[in-house]
Amino acid sequence: MALSDEEQRLLEQMEAALAAEDPKLVNALRGTGVRRVHRRRAAIAGIGFFAGLALLILGISTNLIFSVLGFVVMVAAAVTAIYSWQHVGTSADLGRTRDRATTAQGSRPADNQGFMDKMEERWRKRRDESGF
Repeated sequence: MALSDEEQRLLEQMEAALAAEDPKLVNALRGTGVRRVHRRRAAIAGIGFFAGLALLILGISTNLIFSVLGFVVMVAAAVTAIYSWQHVGTSADLGRTRDRATTAQGSRPADNQGFMDKMEERWRKRRDESGF
């Protein structure tokens, strides 16, 4: 039985309000979390890397084109795996870390800063200490 336009609009409004209020619940109800997707993508990229390696070895003994293609597949798979693996830990742990940090300290903790923020802070300290 199809919903009327009014019912469909109300349902969409309720979904939007629920998503804004509790995004973790919405992700849990969707079934596949971001972390699972990135983990699966990294595993497939690992398999692709070994397939590219096999193609590279096959190309060495048969044809140069297979070697080049195998190398390209290996590089693409490695980049995809690294990108996906970086997001495995950050997607799920980021929300929990922020929640714990805000409840414990009331602000962003120093160990949760990005790499560039830490480097800039060190640079400022050195500059201030040397008197430039």
